[in-house]
Amino acid sequence: MADINIFDLPVNRKSTASYKWDSSSHTDLVPMWVADMDFRTAPAVTAALIRRAQHGVFGYTKVPDAYFEAVTSWFREHHQFRIDRREILFTTGVVPAISAVIKALTEPGDRVIVQTPVYNCFFSSIRNNQCELVENPLRYQNGTYQMDFDDLEQKAADPGVKLLLLCNPHNPVGRSWTAEELRKLGQICFRHQVLVLSDEIHCDLVYQPHQHIAFATQGEEYRAKSVTFSSPSKAFNLAGLHVANIICADESFRKKIDKALNINEVCEITPFAVDGLIAAYTEGFSWLAELKPYIYSNYRFLCEFIRQHLPQLHILPLEATYLVWIDCSALNRSSKKLAADLLEHQHLWVTDGTVYGDAGEGFLRWNIACPRIQLQRALERFRIYLAE
Repeated sequence: MADINIFDLPVNRKSTASYKWDSSSHTDLVPMWVADMDFRTAPAVTAALIRRAQHGVFGYTKVPDAYFEAVTSWFREHHQFRIDRREILFTTGVVPAISAVIKALTEPGDRVIVQTPVYNCFFSSIRNNQCELVENPLRYQNGTYQMDFDDLEQKAADPGVKLLLLCNPHNPVGRSWTAEELRKLGQICFRHQVLVLSDEIHCDLVYQPHQHIAFATQGEEYRAKSVTFSSPSKAFNLAGLHVANIICADESFRKKIDKALNINEVCEITPFAVDGLIAAYTEGFSWLAELKPYIYSNYRFLCEFIRQHLPQLHILPLEATYLVWIDCSALNRSSKKLAADLLEHQHLWVTDGTVYGDAGEGFLRWNIACPRIQLQRALERFRIYLAE
């Protein structure tokens, strides 16, 4: 008998206080929405958490040298990103990190550029800090997305614009930005004294032949005039551990950010967060190397299903993340209506594209980080709904 792929094994997450599975009353729900995976994490991470739990004392945590060594080694080996440990500030998550950095580096009324459609928490992080959102919409052409550099030049020239919030790789459109694109974006921003905040939480989920390019690696100016956000939470399914890092080379910026983290009271992490990150970054690579082909095979399965049964839809190329962006505009109904109907009538939960801004109209976002049988069940429900 052939060996069973560990990622094919369903994990029952119902009644586990799962935001993804327990936010609906439908007992036969198929959730393909919020961005966590339905796979168990790397065994090395589980073993590390068990050892910590068995110790039985969970007091305040002094983050050890091993934590910083794990982070710096991982990024040096896998992303050619050399980080001095002094540049690292730890916190509870990328979203709190983004909010703290915006608080530290802006004044109320300042303007922040985002490239829509984009991760919805960018919007709230900007507005909650009394800043103004400026959209530099991505250009949807020939079935994929490109940056609109002409529009960016115009928006960045506004003296009220202080920051650009970059999603690299991009959620939800699945792009892994090239070095050329990142350099051009940086040149425009730096010409107009705009700092770049680069959310790189999906950096470890990039598929060949693409590769992740850290914004800060493109030159000294890129390193000095940017802040990078990272976390093992997406690649290793550790969102519930609440751990992330801010990487900032500029000491004056770093002091302001550290103060904002303390003001927001997100400057401490738990012993489980520490041990989970260390295990992921020091012992988790082989597991991740098996995970990525499985996710991409799910993508190919979805593409073939859509081609056979729903050819009027267009699936965007998946260069990175486990979030598939599907163009449903041929159905001539709003994204919000389509997502709501799927949940009500088929108990299939996918994400309405307008959550990511008006530029997401006509699209749905699917999370395909799940066992193949779950993806197949979701696609069948999608097909049945459209047939009816």
